[in-house]
Order: sequence, then structure tokens, then C-alpha cells
Amino acid sequence: MSSHVSLRDHYLIAMPGLADANFERALTYVCQHDEDGAMGLVVNRPGQMHLRDLFKQLDLTVPGELLDEQVLLQGGPISPERGFVLHRGGGDWDATTPVTADIHLTHSRDVLAAISNGRGPTQFLVALGYAGWSAGQLEQELAGNVWLNVPADADVMFHHPPEARLDAAVGLLGIQLDQLGGDIGHA
Repeated sequence: MSSHVSLRDHYLIAMPGLADANFERALTYVCQHDEDGAMGLVVNRPGQMHLRDLFKQLDLTVPGELLDEQVLLQGGPISPERGFVLHRGGGDWDATTPVTADIHLTHSRDVLAAISNGRGPTQFLVALGYAGWSAGQLEQELAGNVWLNVPADADVMFHHPPEARLDAAVGLLGIQLDQLGGDIGHA
């Protein structure tokens, strides 16, 4: 019998003292977490590319104003050339994994084509790359006070602009980020 506690569908909030440029002030949504490790997407770090540019590169129709200002997120340092669509609602796409009953992660082109023609999810984020942890690594980082964690609220991801998501997630804990010290580790 396993004593593993999964942080799937939780936010990881980088502590202020985290100096790793990949995760400084990062809000990471944990999509998978088990005894073998964890995988998540940084959901508050906009990249340089707009979603409309990706659709043009893929020869997909840009569905009007929906994509005019939406940017691709920098989902993490691993495989930054791979795209991931985090979305509400299911769907019959080639590579979809449910995170919860309402939130799914898809990493196949067909979901973008469905969005393009108006048959895809209406609430979604697109990220390039992901964050990953080997077996036990995330648990060690949590024990070292590298991250705070809180159960996710999908509205933080889907109803706040990227620059407001970190503060909104910290607010779920009833605190403000500036109330936290910058030291990582134990006293």
C-alpha cells in the first residue's frame, strides 16, 4: 500500500528566494504526480509568441478576436519545442489526458485544429515546454521549502491574465506573496 500523496490539480507557488530563472515567481499547475515523478505547466509566464502566430505557422484559421492577444506560455524548461493545451472540458483528441473531470491536457495538433474551426474548447491555455520532476524530487523540494502548494482553482488559470495568476493563487492561501520571506530551507 502506497503512502504517496499526489499534488495533481494543485498549484506550486515558487517561494520568493527561489533563484532558478526557470521558476522564479512561477506558478506551476501540476498535471501529473505519482511515485514515478511529476509533470506540470508554468501558467503565469507569457512567451514572446502570440497564439495567432502559431496558428498561422500550422496553416490553421485564426478564429477572430479569440487569439488576437493570447500569448503562448513558457510552460517549463523541458522540451520547449513541444506544445501543450491545458483546457476545460473533455474532447476526442488524439493525445488527451484528464487531470480532473473538468481539466484536460492535450498535446496533439488536432485540438488546435478544433479550436481553429470553432469545435474545440473555449477555455484553454497553450504552453511550450513543461516542468518535470523525477521520483521523489518534488517531495524533496517541498521539504526544503522551495514551493508552497495549494489546491488549484481553475478560474485562476482561465479567468485571470498571466501576470495576475500568481497573486490570485497565493490569495487562495489567504496571504500575499510579499508576506513571505526570501529564505529557502529550514531555520
